[in-house]
Amino acid sequence: MEAYSADRSLRGKLRRRYTRLAWRKPVHLSLTRPMLTFSFDDVPASAASAGAAILDAAGLKGTFYISAGLEDGEGPMGRYGSADDVRQLVRSGHEVACHTYSHLDCGQADLPTITADVDRNAKALAERGATDLKSFAYPYGDVSFAAKQALGRRFSTLRTVQAGLVRSGSDANQLNAVGIEGPGGAAIAEAWMTEAISRKAWLILYTHDVADQPSDWGCTPETLSRLTARAAHDFDVVTMAEGASRAGL
Repeated sequence: MEAYSADRSLRGKLRRRYTRLAWRKPVHLSLTRPMLTFSFDDVPASAASAGAAILDAAGLKGTFYISAGLEDGEGPMGRYGSADDVRQLVRSGHEVACHTYSHLDCGQADLPTITADVDRNAKALAERGATDLKSFAYPYGDVSFAAKQALGRRFSTLRTVQAGLVRSGSDANQLNAVGIEGPGGAAIAEAWMTEAISRKAWLILYTHDVADQPSDWGCTPETLSRLTARAAHDFDVVTMAEGASRAGL
């Protein structure tokens, strides 16, 4: 897979903004303690191994949004995970969640193409033991009106890459999330953790590879370990499916 190339045109930016007004599915939250979800996109092999191991060591579980069509391939975040990696995530109790099969851009593709690609991904993940997919993340964070409507009927939550917290009234069909990415990713994540604690909100963190020398979209094992330690102390750490259940979805 090539480096990310979501539509950055004015038209694309306006589409993403106005799509937020349509096909909303409100979240219902009344938390006495903030929630936090660790999620991993695509998924690079390092996330399935090092990332999952760090969560396991802290007694936590994460959500892994997998594009099965990338399996065993090479990309800007290193080698992607294998079918066996998916099976191991399932056995370990992590949530395996849905991306599109080919990492298709849901903001620019037509609805029949999106539906077919999601169907293909769901079938591949079911063959690897993930048979009850409740959560979806838009590749590149991009979405169209039609995709949001169709996928919102199929999954409990649809996640983007737009930074923000999830609170009562947030749109489950376009949930905000905060990236643990690049040199400043750890500090940004920790600042949002502080905000989530203050507001008793749900914070969804996402990253890609977990490596000593990560890509621009990943983080180091040391960063992830530090964030999991704080999360275990200050938050109820939940998978996306668990968070959705608590949010009445």
